[in-house]
Amino acid sequence: MATAQNTGLSDLVGARAGQAEGELQRRGYVNTGGTKADDRSYTNWWNASRQQCVTIAVMDGRYASITATPAPDCRQRATATPPRPSYDYGAQAARPRPRYEPDRGYSRPQPSYDGGPGYAPPVVDGRPVELGLVCFGDGSRDGIASGTTWTWNAQRDRYEYGRYNETRQEVFDASLMIQTWPGGGRIKLPRALIPPIHSRGADGWWDLYDVAVTPDTIRASYRLNGLNKPRIFIDRRSGRVTVEGLSNYGFRGTCDQMGNTPRRF
Repeated sequence: MATAQNTGLSDLVGARAGQAEGELQRRGYVNTGGTKADDRSYTNWWNASRQQCVTIAVMDGRYASITATPAPDCRQRATATPPRPSYDYGAQAARPRPRYEPDRGYSRPQPSYDGGPGYAPPVVDGRPVELGLVCFGDGSRDGIASGTTWTWNAQRDRYEYGRYNETRQEVFDASLMIQTWPGGGRIKLPRALIPPIHSRGADGWWDLYDVAVTPDTIRASYRLNGLNKPRIFIDRRSGRVTVEGLSNYGFRGTCDQMGNTPRRF
């Protein structure tokens, strides 16, 4: 499970290591070395202004955990003490936003409206949209991988060199949009989540079926084709969304609401 233990860096957990390193440096952290294990690597980062040392575990190219560690792990004196933080108890809490640069094509654009009292929701086929979401995360699908290998030919009693093809899971950055209204809704899919054989799509939008909205969750489904009818589950408290279809088809990410409210959405 990805974690960040009281480091102030929780927004970087799950980020791609190459992108997040630049954000760490922008926040004043310096790489002081690390080690490599069987399935992951560990790097230590020191922040002089905060007098803080953190150890970051990297697994599958992403930050799996960020843990506060003693100053000597970052080659600093153990007597170093962090400065006393200042608190503004009158300030309204705000959701921390990641500042590292996402992959090109999936950055979070700033809305052209303020989402305040004057915000007018869009209307789709005469139906006002009750909830509009933009979701960012990781998509997955089946892909074909090819390569070369040695295989045993029993008839010829020898090893032979040749090519092979196999099905593998592909994981990629993706974003999608969801709109709901009483009794229905629709979802806009990225091209990578649209298979070659598909149906019922209109300009990248698919109608939602079996939409069930409660104060804490949203459930729905959509039809890609005759066999694949992915299911959508949204946790309205955390903003997490999960899409699950046949085989490796799916999406997991976090949603932002169009027109902010004190609640996540």
